[in-house]
Amino acid sequence: MNTETARLRVKTWICATVVVFSNVFGNFFMKRGMPAQLSTPLAYVTVLFQPWVALGVLLMILWLLSRMALLSWADLSYVLPVTSVGYVLVALTGKILLNEQITAKRWAGIVLIMAGVALVSGRTAPRTVGAGR
Repeated sequence: MNTETARLRVKTWICATVVVFSNVFGNFFMKRGMPAQLSTPLAYVTVLFQPWVALGVLLMILWLLSRMALLSWADLSYVLPVTSVGYVLVALTGKILLNEQITAKRWAGIVLIMAGVALVSGRTAPRTVGAGR
């Protein structure tokens, strides 16, 4: 592996980590800050100014920008499976921090996601060189 390939791999993993964790915690903080019921469309706008929801929105903006950056240099067929580990972390965050109940069927889905991530991310290069770019 040459220096450029190693640099791209490190850059990809760092950015993928930012994508995953900004998604997980952005969703967590929005869920934590949302009231149980919002009666009018205006209520949805005003809730954006609640501290937890605002933090969640900022993290989701970071998620979108970092995902765009990641997709600018890494293949879609690599990025989506690798960042899908976020689904697992969202479920665990909901279970641990929000006391949500996760059924056996959902745990089975989580195991399948992790198996797919392991298959795709093992020794796959983060970018296909010369693939129509």
